[in-house]
Amino acid sequence: MRLDTPEGNLAPTRRAIAGSFFVAGYAFALSPPAAAAITTPADGLVIEEPVLGGAGGYQLPSYLARPDQAGRHPAVIVVNEVFGIHEYIKDICRRLAHAGYVAIAPDYFDRAGDPATLTDFDQIRQIVATAHYEQVMGDTQGAVTFLVQNPHVNAHKLAITGFCWGGNVVWMAAARFPQLKAATAWYGRLAPPAQGDFMYEPGRPWPVDIAGQLHAPVLGLYGAQDQGITVASVEQMRAALAAAHDRTHSELIVYPDAGHGFHADYRDSYNEVDARDGWTRMLAWFRAHGVS
Repeated sequence: MRLDTPEGNLAPTRRAIAGSFFVAGYAFALSPPAAAAITTPADGLVIEEPVLGGAGGYQLPSYLARPDQAGRHPAVIVVNEVFGIHEYIKDICRRLAHAGYVAIAPDYFDRAGDPATLTDFDQIRQIVATAHYEQVMGDTQGAVTFLVQNPHVNAHKLAITGFCWGGNVVWMAAARFPQLKAATAWYGRLAPPAQGDFMYEPGRPWPVDIAGQLHAPVLGLYGAQDQGITVASVEQMRAALAAAHDRTHSELIVYPDAGHGFHADYRDSYNEVDARDGWTRMLAWFRAHGVS
């Protein structure tokens, strides 16, 4: 499948990308309403591109935004969609920095390429498929270590959020890293995909498998109109949390009118009302769990 124009090339100017497609459990609606796209300035922020110690000692690039203020701040790891570290993810980091956080987005796909520069979704899918579970967890460990050691970060106030592909990573990181105090997953896959799906990986766990292992409470934000991550899978996760007697009191929110990618303001999947509500809930969730 081809997009008419590279999403990554257009994202910095927030121009429209024609067409839409649904593949492998993810719905990508790629024609943004021009008025909806958000650009957050870097005024009052420090923007950096630190190199992290990724899995296997890999030198992992990242994008970081933080308040240009003295002192130690709470921090959030931002996990990207399948399109990598494109302008939308950088903007998310800047939004969080304006809210008082050090926000860092590791480039999980760097070893295989930059999906933000591609027009062919089959090529994007091949890059995403190389990011195996343990590599992703190792790269996330690199981000955690970097933040804990950073003089601008309060090491006791770490959170994580992620979108689409990154939403799944959020759940898994919340079960892996006790340093994380709060997490928000935006429409991440919850149950194992079918064999042949580009995210299929034999033997790896999925959120429904680790419901009883969470260190951090997860706020999961989902759309009832999502054709890939269905309400049924959300209910499956809800049942898994209940069966595990989840002591973190994680919470799942389903927006009746939202589909997949409802926070992605550069696509026509964007639902402004639910996106704003989810963002408000996320910040409140972080504050409620001491990450503010």
